[in-house]
Amino acid sequence: MERMFAAPFVAQLGDGHVDGVYSMAKDPGSLERFASGSGDGVIKCWDLPGREQIWSAKAHDNIVKGICWTPDRKIVSCAADKTVKIWDPYNGEEKGRPMGTYLGQGAFTDISHHRDRPAIAVSSSNISIYDLTRSASGPTQTLQWPTSTDTITAVSFNQTETSVLASTALDRAVVLYDLRTSSPLAKTILTLASNAVAWNPMEAFNFAVANEDHNIYIFDMRNMKRALNVLKDHVAAVMDVEFSPTGEELVSASYDRTIRLWSRSRGHSRDVYHTKRMQRVFSARFTPDNNYVLSGSDDGNVRMWRVNASDRSGVKSARQRQKLEYDQALVRRYEHMPELRRIKRHRHLPKTIKKAGEIKGEELKAIKRREENVRKHSKKGSMPRQAEREKMVLAKET
Repeated sequence: MERMFAAPFVAQLGDGHVDGVYSMAKDPGSLERFASGSGDGVIKCWDLPGREQIWSAKAHDNIVKGICWTPDRKIVSCAADKTVKIWDPYNGEEKGRPMGTYLGQGAFTDISHHRDRPAIAVSSSNISIYDLTRSASGPTQTLQWPTSTDTITAVSFNQTETSVLASTALDRAVVLYDLRTSSPLAKTILTLASNAVAWNPMEAFNFAVANEDHNIYIFDMRNMKRALNVLKDHVAAVMDVEFSPTGEELVSASYDRTIRLWSRSRGHSRDVYHTKRMQRVFSARFTPDNNYVLSGSDDGNVRMWRVNASDRSGVKSARQRQKLEYDQALVRRYEHMPELRRIKRHRHLPKTIKKAGEIKGEELKAIKRREENVRKHSKKGSMPRQAEREKMVLAKET
């Protein structure tokens, strides 16, 4: 019955954007406000209960690469036009008039705000820390791995250990920095580049990276030699990832035109969402109440989805709640049965994604067969087996 009533798609917000939606951020002080930035440089602020646009501004000359909220409810955005701008959507200032502007040396790629200080980290060829209380000044700190010159693609402050931040770069590196010493802590090189990094809000040491090899890797910053978990199901590059407010689940956005929901302890997604008109998905976020997911795609739409596809948001009577709890207990009791397990696991997928998944499965099997054949005809011990959670780590520097 749960699968019969599954209807994850809730609504599209307003009329969307004219260009693709490449960055999104949720207001930390409100369940109702949400911001998105598009490829034509426009930032929009949305009212989630009304599903309508309440504020917009032509913020930049080109694609908005990063967007975040400050604790005092301002929006900070960065773009490839080498500027960082501060906006106040709540007080409805005149459109096109930012509260402050900071200029950088190169095109910015991502932005993250400190949990409680008026400080932001912006990435380009290095990470620049700006103090928002100083108007029109340069960065107070500049962070970079000494031997690296590649563009940093994503940066994120740890919201619990607030002096630690993580970044990913085009040289396939994941680097950790400490603001207290103004220096990098450790660098881990993976097999392919990563597109996004997200910290677990409940476990300060754990973070996830969205990788170009179709997988999501969860790491413990204290031991970067191996991943805590590898999440596999996407059939194209993973463009964005975020932990839920509870820290137990993740949402990912992929180039294969789907978003997926994951349990952090399992290797495969528990649900996959898609629509016929949705194109490449570049960003995905949980709402602060953990009931909905928002996605931004190349077709210019911001879509809202239910975290649990069969849930309904209306007020339930005591009898209805009792019935739902009874049904869930029944499913838990008989989930080992093959028929129930098949019904619970089955998801309808677009033909292209299903076919791509089958081809990818065949390719992975062929690689494993080839490795086994080489191992059989090699000297004993010359090809040790490597754990799946260690394969992606090529090197580690400190």
